Amino acid sequence: MGVQKKFDRNHAYLAASLAGYALDLTAEKILKPARGSKNMVQARQVAMYLTHVGLEMSLSRVANAFERDRSTVSHACHKIEEMREEEAFDVWLETLERGLETLAPLMEAAS
Repeated sequence: MGVQKKFDRNHAYLAASLAGYALDLTAEKILKPARGSKNMVQARQVAMYLTHVGLEMSLSRVANAFERDRSTVSHACHKIEEMREEEAFDVWLETLERGLETLAPLMEAAS
């Protein structure tokens, strides 16, 4: 596995871990290739969104990290953006973004 791909995959795992923690799911389940339940799909969409927006990764890199199609990641990000219109969800997601922005540099420094 290339350095960039491993780096991106680690970031996807971090975002999936945060989303999973907040939604009582494991990162491993979120990152599975199978679609899964509605809750699993939403958790994966949140993780993809966090990876794209919070870590400023391109849609293509996020797609590769999550082993999904770029259009799937784009759809997920649009869906989460729409959900941000609800204030409680927006505050919740903002908290996850801040957590990701805090943890990502620590992970990078450790590697």
